[in-house]
Order: sequence, then C-alpha cells, then structure tokens
Amino acid sequence: MIEVKKHGILLNPTELKFENQGVANPACIEVDGKIHVFYRATNKENFSSLGYCKLNTPTEVVKRNDKPILTPQEKYESMGMEDPRIVNMEETYFLTYTAYDGINALGALATSKDMKTFDRKGIITAQMTYKEFESCIEHCEGINDKYLRFVKYFSRHGGIETPHSHFIWDKDIAFFPKKINGKFAFLHRFYPDIQIVYFNEVKDLNYGYWMNYLHNIDKYIVLKSKMSFEASYIGGGCPPIETLEGWLIIYHGVEDTPNGYIYHACAALTDLNDPTKEIGRLKYPLFSPEHDWEKQGVMSNVVFPSATVLRGDNLFIYYGAADKYIGVASVSLQGLIDEIKNQK
Repeated sequence: MIEVKKHGILLNPTELKFENQGVANPACIEVDGKIHVFYRATNKENFSSLGYCKLNTPTEVVKRNDKPILTPQEKYESMGMEDPRIVNMEETYFLTYTAYDGINALGALATSKDMKTFDRKGIITAQMTYKEFESCIEHCEGINDKYLRFVKYFSRHGGIETPHSHFIWDKDIAFFPKKINGKFAFLHRFYPDIQIVYFNEVKDLNYGYWMNYLHNIDKYIVLKSKMSFEASYIGGGCPPIETLEGWLIIYHGVEDTPNGYIYHACAALTDLNDPTKEIGRLKYPLFSPEHDWEKQGVMSNVVFPSATVLRGDNLFIYYGAADKYIGVASVSLQGLIDEIKNQK
C-alpha cells in the first residue's frame, strides 16, 4: 500500500464569529513560493463564507485573516459560500464554490487577476428542476439506476423539503488547470458519479446546453463508483493534476456502514486527452478517518480532499476533517501513480 503521511491539523475553528463552528474543504494555490488558502468558514448558525490564510511552507501558516475574504452578496449564495477550489489559467484565477441560497446548492464561479478582488460570474451548473432532470435521463441507455433513485430520494428527503420546483443539487466543481482540446473543462457531480463539462465561454452554459448534456450524460461520466468503500456515491475533490501518465484525480468516496456514512480520500488516473477514459484507480482508500479530529466534529467520519500543492515529488493534500478542521497529508506523487497503474 502507498504510504501516506498525515501532518495533523493545519487550521482549527476560532472564536471569531464567522468561523466559530468549523473550517473545512480548502482551495490552495502556490504563487512565487507562497501558498494561498481559501477555505470554507462556518459560524454557529451554519452560515458559510470564505476565509483566507497564507502558508510559508506546506504546513506552516504565516498569515490568517480575521474576517472573510469573500462573503455572500448575490441571491444565489445568500445562505452560504462553500467548498472552494482554485486554479490559474491564462493569467486568471478561477475560483469555484458551492453557492447555497437556503434551498439550492449549485456550482458558482468567480475570477480574479490578483486573488484580492473577484468578479462573480454566477451559477455555472444546471438550473433544472428534479422533474426536468428525471425526464432527461430516464431513457438514457446504460445509465446507472442510482441517478433516478437519488433524484427520488433528494426530491423528497433532502434534509429540507425539496419539491420538484427546486433545482437539482450540483456540487464539487473543480476546473482542470488547462484547456482540454481547446475548451475549458471542469469536474462536477450529479449523484452518484463524477462528470465532466466542456465549454468555450461561461455564457454557453445555458438551459439548452444542459438539456442536451443531460440527454447524453453517459458520454460525460469520468468516474463511477466501483469499490466497496465508495459504493454509496463518489464526488470530486482536488483540481486534477496533470502528469505524464495522465490526469491524477483525487476525489472522495462514500461508504454506507451500520454506523453511518464514512468519507474516504480516493485516487484515480485518467487519459490526458479524454478524461472519461479511466487508466486505473486505487483499490483501497488513499486515506480514511482515523484520528479523533477526523472522526468527531460537525459531521462525523469525514476526510474530504479539496486541494493539493506539489513540492518536488511530495504531493501535499489538503482536506476537511469532520467539517470542523483542515488537515494536511502527503504522499509520493510518482509512488501514487505507479501504485494506481499496478492495480489495473
């Protein structure tokens, strides 16, 4: 098994009002030797904004803001901004996050030239009702029955009453750090799989685009649940990492147990030109909840990888732990790739 080193807690919640319940699921990017971290900060009313800190090394915090760097401004994010990811392309930073308005949880995009001021581009995922989604995919050949089972479940038992007039949730948005075949691309998740989206301009992601997309959703599935530890569903994690052997995708897999769900960090390798072609994946979790701070918190038994930083061959993985803390783990990049390829 590949050796993973856990470095412990990077960030704890504080007494500051905007992050006094938990911190989790960060976005990280290295610029000129400094690592910039944008993270989900949650208060005791379960309202989320985005906090910011700077790292001097992959495990050393040198600056942490005492107020959010981004707070909800638009109606579509009025009840929270969650789970950011960030990449740099064409001298622009692309920051994605889950926008929550109290009912709908959808993927949103903001861009920046300096990581200080951000231009909100709005919702970039499908704004379609559960009924519309169901009508699009119910006749797709070879589609996993779980798609419809999840639609029926969440439309009735989504924690809040989610009638058919509300939009289907679409989360875990992570851009690829470069264009693929000349198009922007990002991973996202309609339960229970991870899918990919290609587009030229944000305005292309309109209702007609998503209608066509959903009628052909089987063409856009990148990863499906395969292993027992991800049998319930999987979802995106860190922005994909380009390697000579393919795109390294670190994602989360959810296992249903008699004691509830367990979230694991998982890893797979896909084709550089067509990420829907899987090269291989780990047949065991990359890492799982094992420490008390990963097992007990706002949500128990959760490790949720969402960002990476590469130093030489050392791949540092940043993750939310129990929706209360941010942890750091590291692994040999080449060792991980070799392990994945050996388990085909």
